[in-house]
Amino acid sequence: MTTTHENPASQRRHPSATRRLVAAELRLLRRDPFALTFVLVFPVVSMLIIGGSFGTEADEAFPVNPTQWYVASYFSVVIGATGLIMLPVHIASYRERGVLRRFAASGFPRWSFALAELVLGLVAVALGGAVLLAVAAPVYGVPPLEDPLRVGLGVLVAAVAFVSLGVLLGTVLPSARAAQAIGLVLFFPSFLLGVGGPPPAVMSPTLRTISDVLPLKLATDAVREPWLGLGVGTGPLLAVTVLALIAAALAARRTAL
Repeated sequence: MTTTHENPASQRRHPSATRRLVAAELRLLRRDPFALTFVLVFPVVSMLIIGGSFGTEADEAFPVNPTQWYVASYFSVVIGATGLIMLPVHIASYRERGVLRRFAASGFPRWSFALAELVLGLVAVALGGAVLLAVAAPVYGVPPLEDPLRVGLGVLVAAVAFVSLGVLLGTVLPSARAAQAIGLVLFFPSFLLGVGGPPPAVMSPTLRTISDVLPLKLATDAVREPWLGLGVGTGPLLAVTVLALIAAALAARRTAL
């Protein structure tokens, strides 16, 4: 029986090819006004408007300073915008133009595109979060991290979950226009009910019930609770971790070149 082996030169080429793919994706990010608007601009503008609407004193609606509540909450808006809007549109446009087929024909390793999109999404989250905090610092101040380790873990798990979900949506939806429409429909109710809208205390019982099961609300709780000292966020973190594992597995399968 004859055993075939992969060309050693091809094996050596894979890491370099994957790095080039990641670098190309990062360059394209800078040229995408739609992505930059939703990831870098929309969360900042919304935070400045909503964060200044409820004063600075804790009350029956806010357990802490409302500006701190929204600064901690809006980090999740960056994550949601990246996973529900930026990545699905970006990847669906690739499918429309046949870019993924060209990647496969060019000999990229099967896992390279999924890895490149994961890196792209995490970089977008990091940039968007940095811009958000840089703007918030002189305007409202950045609330101190009560539990930095849990906050960092919450941000990382939430980012992986929504980036993976974005990659999955981009590979399932038939066109960039469809991805944009579906992404906006998924994003804005989650944004208004789970993160950037009114506090849960002033919502009706029905809206609070809906809010409590939204993935973006769970991601927000996993970050906001340990950040502001409102809790440890273990339940939301576990739920988002399960979402991350499922979404990552499905996205990796869908993006295999």
